[in-house]
This record gives sequence, C-alpha cells and structure tokens, in this order.
Amino acid sequence: MNNPTLPPYIQTQDRVLLFDGVCKLCHVWSRFILRFDRAQNIKLCSVQSPEGQAILAHFSLPLDQFDSLVYVEGANHYLRSNAVLNVLRQLPWPWPAFYIFKLIPRPLRDWGYNRIAQNRYRLFGRYAQCQLPSTELRQRFLDGQCIKPSEHH
Repeated sequence: MNNPTLPPYIQTQDRVLLFDGVCKLCHVWSRFILRFDRAQNIKLCSVQSPEGQAILAHFSLPLDQFDSLVYVEGANHYLRSNAVLNVLRQLPWPWPAFYIFKLIPRPLRDWGYNRIAQNRYRLFGRYAQCQLPSTELRQRFLDGQCIKPSEHH
C-alpha cells in the first residue's frame, strides 16, 4: 500500500539528498557523501531530474531556483543547514559530531548557509549540464542521471 504522504519515488525508509546537478560545490558535497556513506544509507538525486522535480513539487518547493539542498527522510524534508546537519548525522564518526551545531539557532545557521548558496556559482563555478554517474555508482542515485565523481583523487 502506498502512503499518500510520501513524495514520489520515496519509500518510508529512504534517505535522499537532492542537490543542484550543475553546481560544482554540490558536486564536491555529493562526492563527500559517496565516499563517507559506506553503509550506503543516502541516495542522491539532482533537482533537475524528473524525480527531483517531482519531489520538489510534492513539498511545494521552487522548481527552477535551487538555492538549498533538500534532504528527505521518508515523508519529512529538511532544508539548508538542517539538511546538511541531518546528512552528517547519518555518516560514520566523526561526522555526526557536527550535529552539535544544531544548538546554534536555525536563522543564524541558515544565514551562513545562504551566503554560501547565493555565491556558490561565482565562488566554485558550475557545469554546463549535469554530470553522469559512473556505472558502479548509478545505484546510489535515485535518478541515475547526475554527478560523476572524479576518477582522479
């Protein structure tokens, strides 16, 4: 039976991080998750993909302005600094220790997040289009469409 409160393509136990598929900073963040989420708890999905767009629409989020990461756990979603902190909490030690920053009031955390998000293309650059994942990593993506970690480390 399908739970009507769940966004499309998401099951109750799913954890999905939606990211801007053309943002180079988001590319680095995605590679970080692929590297440290050894239990493979978190799937990735570009906001530009059909799946990403459907999830954004489900939560009534903008479909053409991608100024926040969106982290989805089942029927719940988190934005900006809450998204980052909830993702870090899912990773192995020492990353969950950063959840202590949850003690900082959200408006202050989000102010800092927004400064970076608003300038990310200027500071880090952008791709002309989403990058395709390698075949071995495709199962880590909800959409299988974007981000290919660099072959050179």
